[in-house]
Amino acid sequence: MLPFGSDAQPPLSGLRVVEAARVLAGPLCGQVLADLGAAVIKVERPGSGDETRDWGPPFLDPQRSAYFLACNRSKKSVTLDLHQPADRQIFDKLLARSDVLIENFRTDSLLRLDLEATRLLQRHPRLIVCSISGFGRTGPWRDVPGYDFAIQALSGLMSITGPPEGPPYKVGVAVTDVLTALYASTAILACLQARARSGHGYAIDLALHDCALAAQVNVAQSYLTSGQVPPRLGNAHLQIVPYQLFATADGYLVLAVGNDTQWQAFCRAADAPALASNPHYQTNHQRVERRTELVPQIAALLRQHSTAQWQQRLTAAGVPHAVVRDYAAIFADPQTLHRGLKLTVIDHTGQPIDLLGHPFHLLGAPTATPTPPPLLGQHNAEILASLNEPGD
Repeated sequence: MLPFGSDAQPPLSGLRVVEAARVLAGPLCGQVLADLGAAVIKVERPGSGDETRDWGPPFLDPQRSAYFLACNRSKKSVTLDLHQPADRQIFDKLLARSDVLIENFRTDSLLRLDLEATRLLQRHPRLIVCSISGFGRTGPWRDVPGYDFAIQALSGLMSITGPPEGPPYKVGVAVTDVLTALYASTAILACLQARARSGHGYAIDLALHDCALAAQVNVAQSYLTSGQVPPRLGNAHLQIVPYQLFATADGYLVLAVGNDTQWQAFCRAADAPALASNPHYQTNHQRVERRTELVPQIAALLRQHSTAQWQQRLTAAGVPHAVVRDYAAIFADPQTLHRGLKLTVIDHTGQPIDLLGHPFHLLGAPTATPTPPPLLGQHNAEILASLNEPGD
């Protein structure tokens, strides 16, 4: 039994969100809020909708690509052409009955549609307006469109990603969009808490570039502290040694020695007393300074045994490590399944759809029951009818 009550509804039950956003950052933010119980209405362009509906293969059906499925579950879709005065009036009615707007319009579109945050807050003084753009709504780059690949390049993320030799690499997922979505959901929840105290709405200005740079934490801070531009280290860590990928006799293994006690444990597991006793390798500071001489010695040790043998040795010694898995292995793993990171929903046609699950596990409240990502305009009649009902 819990020492307190357990809610019947998810934490954000009763919260209404309008998502006038496309592609990934805005839609993923909306999905996070939906997973926690918010009612999210996705506003899309008639005829085409969110362009990620067509970003494939693979596709579930002609309207829903895997990309779209990844960030649009548990929402309702309504189609509005905001360049038409009648549809813009409907959009305004929708905002009047909502708590949050997530938008990623271009600056010129905001001005043309009269949707700048200050103007919206004049009409809807309790609204939380979350604006997502490449470089923010202020500054000399405010009108420049931002895309994840470009942001990874411009924010410095690519400069620290990839092997030391050769070109920089991008991260394998649109990580700047994902980071921005998480920053956005945090800011929205903070403003909702503030609104409960103040009674008025707020505007949030989030830039992919800002979020990408802020998320580079210790590496970016290293430059500010030292004035030295950090190098690309491939699968190695800038400030911890040994903390990288190594080749074994038959594959690869991540070795993650995070402190000096673990270093001694690794040396015992590797039958390397000379490394354990070497006065030049006793502290992480020393190991980082002597990276170029130490890492080849560790690499030679790792190549002596198979991945399975190293897993056995390192597990027994309590040394953090990991094998590199692909999605087939991940989604067959009992831990992944136990934590609900693959979930199945039933479509309106009765078809089961496997989706990537959310990471929320709450004690004292449920999360929302997931529903399939919507067809384009699937909820037009329902949403329009609700606007003709008496207001709250």
